Amino acid sequence: MAHSLLSPRSLVAILTGLCAGGPALAQEGPKGTSFVENFDHLNTRFWYVSDGWNNGGHQNCTWSKDQVGIREGVLQLTFEERTAGDRKFACGEVQTRKRYGYGTYEARMKAATGSGLNSAFFSYIGPTDKKPHDEIDFEVLGKNSAKVQVNQYVGGKGGNEKLVDVPGGADGGFNDYAFVWQKDRLRYYLNGKLVQEVSDPDKLPGNAQKIFFSLWGTDKLSDWMGAFAYEGPTTLEVDRVAFTAEGDACPFADSVACILN
Repeated sequence: MAHSLLSPRSLVAILTGLCAGGPALAQEGPKGTSFVENFDHLNTRFWYVSDGWNNGGHQNCTWSKDQVGIREGVLQLTFEERTAGDRKFACGEVQTRKRYGYGTYEARMKAATGSGLNSAFFSYIGPTDKKPHDEIDFEVLGKNSAKVQVNQYVGGKGGNEKLVDVPGGADGGFNDYAFVWQKDRLRYYLNGKLVQEVSDPDKLPGNAQKIFFSLWGTDKLSDWMGAFAYEGPTTLEVDRVAFTAEGDACPFADSVACILN
């Protein structure tokens, strides 16, 4: 349920090349092409940095550009106690400016530590862009960083959650998260291993989406994310993110796209 920009998900929704099935042109909206981002610097023509708002009453922090930075080739999104807007905590989020369609999405990241926090890598589109709410998620919920939750939303309907074990803990080191989105199926991978496959047409998003990374907290969704207990600043770190459109060449060694090709 990680998403954002100016179109927060309602609390109801929170709680409750060639593709295999035909030509990629059948999917409307994708403008983004294949890329590998190693975060040598923060390219704000490519990335939009969320700043000055929050996603609603469930979020206890305000997005702040000051919580987003690059250090030694790693994107850092931080959460800390600092008054920002009408919240006493500040948090970080980035999103691509372009939308992406069917293909392989990959991120190498290390989650933040802390109950009540959510470290997320996901794709999302919604009403702000005059589209239905579609979303594909990897979310590390602070109450148990030994697992990552995968999930997807189609037209605002979720309920497809699955928890996957992360050896050593998602906050214990960098792990590789990937999903392969095609017209007729969606596959989730952790460290190159297939952990979830979805082929039910009713559970497959269809609208091109933006790519997000976010770190945020909650005082209200304790059943889902854990009771919030601030113990000091913490950071979601992203070493690399890549998108490989269907039919494009394998982008780097050990990419899931290499396995599929």
